[in-house]
Amino acid sequence: MKGIEYIVDARGKRKAVVVDLKVYGNVCEDFYDSLTAKMRINEPRESYSSVKAKLEKLGKIHG
Repeated sequence: MKGIEYIVDARGKRKAVVVDLKVYGNVCEDFYDSLTAKMRINEPRESYSSVKAKLEKLGKIHG
């Protein structure tokens, strides 16, 4: 596949992939975001209003 290269071990087993970001940069960003979301699935959740209040207190946002 154009823009995709596999790194293989001595037995020919795929170990890693190199992706041409000029070709697939937007897809890689989506893939990374999906992995990040999966890793955080069990983290505690905060409401929008709670996060907004904290950011206002820190002076990061106004209003």
